[in-house]
Amino acid sequence: MRTTSDELDWLAVDLAVDAHVYTGFSSGRATVGELVIAAERAGLTGLTFGDAVDEDVPWLRAYVDTIRRAQGRTDVALRAAVTVEVVRLDGWVALPADLGGLEALSLVVTGVPTPQELAGPARARDLLRWGAVHGRDVVEMVVGATIRGLERTSRYAPTQLAQPLGVLAEVGVRETDIDDEALRWLAAGCRATNTVVEVSEAWRTPSRRLARVLAEAGVTMMAASEAHEAGQVGQWRYGASVQAELAGVAVPETAVVD
Repeated sequence: MRTTSDELDWLAVDLAVDAHVYTGFSSGRATVGELVIAAERAGLTGLTFGDAVDEDVPWLRAYVDTIRRAQGRTDVALRAAVTVEVVRLDGWVALPADLGGLEALSLVVTGVPTPQELAGPARARDLLRWGAVHGRDVVEMVVGATIRGLERTSRYAPTQLAQPLGVLAEVGVRETDIDDEALRWLAAGCRATNTVVEVSEAWRTPSRRLARVLAEAGVTMMAASEAHEAGQVGQWRYGASVQAELAGVAVPETAVVD
């Protein structure tokens, strides 16, 4: 493995873009224009809009059109994306019927997909407390469903992974229950689908441990504020700390771009 300065530049979390913000079309409190202005002030070169949608979203066309119009008024490269959720253990994703105009899909897992149900965090904590499932079972279900979800979404558009394994901490799974094999399994799934992993300021994910495994596997990572307000765009603390910790990580030969 080579560890030249060029490789380390390739490895670093990209802090010149904000890979995930929300607008007033969904849960955000800012307009597309306000977020673009914030990106310009932060000195960003790129901004990805990733509003959360489900299968019945009514405003998707207006959302894409608004982002396209905004592109004509800025030098910041804007991307129209949406956040979609894994809803079943087999990786089924709640996708809108029409994906026209979208340049990326951001995949998220906010519950634990069991063979019987999509268990929300409170339900999953109950299952763990009752002994109906164990921490390692939850890890296997979440990682497996995530990878299968990435395989599905990557058929339709370039894919990003939001809040990677963040649901595990939310349901009370301990770090010691997540073995290195599970992390390598997820990293391999991201590489195989050319998935970009978002380094989230809002959720502080991926963990530093997972970020290192992703870096060693040659997975691309980009900073993502998950901003709901304009003032949060491009403000990096966690992302910058992860980038600093990745300095010196060796990259597989196949991951180096000459």
